[in-house]
Amino acid sequence: MSAAAHLAPPQRDPAWTRRVFWAGAALVLLWPLLVATEFKPWTLFEARNLKITGQFLASFVPPAHSAEFMAMVAREAWRTVAIATAGMTLALVVAIPLTLLSTHALSISALSGRMARGPFWLRQLLRWLLIVLRSVPELVWALVFVRVVGLGPTAGVLAIALTYGGMLGKVYGEILESGEAQPTETLLRNGSSRLQAFFYGLLPQNAAELSSYTVYRWECAIRSSVVLGFVGAGGLGQQLDNSMKMFNGGEVLTMLAVFVLLVALADRVSAGLRRALG
Repeated sequence: MSAAAHLAPPQRDPAWTRRVFWAGAALVLLWPLLVATEFKPWTLFEARNLKITGQFLASFVPPAHSAEFMAMVAREAWRTVAIATAGMTLALVVAIPLTLLSTHALSISALSGRMARGPFWLRQLLRWLLIVLRSVPELVWALVFVRVVGLGPTAGVLAIALTYGGMLGKVYGEILESGEAQPTETLLRNGSSRLQAFFYGLLPQNAAELSSYTVYRWECAIRSSVVLGFVGAGGLGQQLDNSMKMFNGGEVLTMLAVFVLLVALADRVSAGLRRALG
């Protein structure tokens, strides 16, 4: 009996005290954040707020479905995809050169053990440039470009290009730095150029991860392009903003449904591309 009792599994999780402690510590740290943000979700269920919410949702029915309106929605949905794709293309034009110039693994002077001062400070400058690009939200860039080039898709394309260029450059650099450096170093030591070392050393071992992240960012760009429309950057978001300002709930519901379908389609396309590239 004693042996059986000794082999019996414990009736209580031996780590429960540690988990309770860390859960309590997380709540203690979270409480000041909730106070600072005036987070009061119970106000949603007050009678007055429930009535306002009901009236707002009731205005969405029935959804707008006239032929002229649906043609406009289809046109703007296509423009939204075009904004995201063009913005991502320009983001790659920004990110790829900055990544190649700032990646430590492609430094010839670092082969001796310590990178020369000139290349070192150049890389630091480029990395700070990437920080600046991705630190400014695409919504802020869009507001700037709307003032410069006027209302329309151009502002959205440029906003996505700059912010996503910074994001892609940072993540591309981290992916390349985390790969196996020995093939690249061998190529550089034997007289290969930086581009040759990249294409034959770094790229083959990291191509799948780089492609997967790029496709994921394209999917995110489609979502961003709709939000940018609210500041006049064109696409489905701008039409959605116009309908909301006119209190036309039926049009809002139709465009929201199209947006959901658009994001779902982008998700399926990106998942298929990741499987193909993986």
